[in-house]
Amino acid sequence: MNKKINSIKLEIENFKIENKKDLEIFRIEYVSKKNKISKIFNEIKNLETKEKKKVGHILNEIKEYVKKKFKNKKKEINKNEEIINKKFEDLTLPPGNKEIGSLHPITIIRYKIVSIFKKIGFTIIDGPEIENDWNNFTALNFPEKHPAREMQDTFFISKKPSILLRTHTSSVQIREMTNKKPPIRNISPGRVFRNEAISPRTHCVFHQIEGLYINKNINFYDLKETLFYFTKSMFGKKIKNRIRPSYFPFTEPSIEIDINCIICKGEGCKICKYTGWVEIMGAGMVDPNVLKNCKIDNKKYKGFAFGMGLERITMLKYKINDIRLFTENDLKFLKQFSNL
Repeated sequence: MNKKINSIKLEIENFKIENKKDLEIFRIEYVSKKNKISKIFNEIKNLETKEKKKVGHILNEIKEYVKKKFKNKKKEINKNEEIINKKFEDLTLPPGNKEIGSLHPITIIRYKIVSIFKKIGFTIIDGPEIENDWNNFTALNFPEKHPAREMQDTFFISKKPSILLRTHTSSVQIREMTNKKPPIRNISPGRVFRNEAISPRTHCVFHQIEGLYINKNINFYDLKETLFYFTKSMFGKKIKNRIRPSYFPFTEPSIEIDINCIICKGEGCKICKYTGWVEIMGAGMVDPNVLKNCKIDNKKYKGFAFGMGLERITMLKYKINDIRLFTENDLKFLKQFSNL
């Protein structure tokens, strides 16, 4: 009996457990109900009482040792597997069922506007958001005492030299006209900044898309048809347009384009101020002084320009009544556009 006990004790001590397979074999051999130790327990019933107690005590010690070894090895193997899985993730596996994001509504409208103008030959240009006075004001024919040059309307970084956050993407057009010879036909989408109070209708940071076409024999009819083509493409063929005279330092003559209010269908609401019409952009023929400032022959070339706020177009397109929603990062609001 002693020989058998010593043999199984040595066998248990020398049993190597290096993985889950080894652990399972160890469990079956020495931990399960019909293990080797239990079989020896069944054999000691014929021994004398004194000897039976002695052998039983030894077997119980072996049994406790087995349980402890099994528990420690199981914990060790599980911990090693966690480290391996964490350290050596299989990067070739497809991603899990994580939530998929969507484009921001302003980005969706920007892509749509760009696509509309690309179809008629307009290219996309870009420029810096930090500008100088010449590109943002002077070259665009702004008078020296124009209100836009004051601190209450513009975010100035420094006064001398005059460096500021651009108030419109017209500054990109000035750069293009200065560095490129006509014909020029482009749009310049981008973020702009104005020192305005934040409200449901206005914000100090917003987005614009401005267009420019410079060539020989350009006239007001070309401008009108281009803008009407845009409104029909963006809002549908049934949309109504209205042209009103206006004033901008960089265009002459200057106009504003209205469309019938999509939200109230022209009947009158807060968005259209109960007029049935909503202004969507300003436009006009490029002032000859602007062409001259950019060293373009204003007797040989003419052109037109237009500009619109992306937020205004997006609000009309999707019937959104508060401009602040675009910058609040509310997932409930943004998820509405996931299928567009």
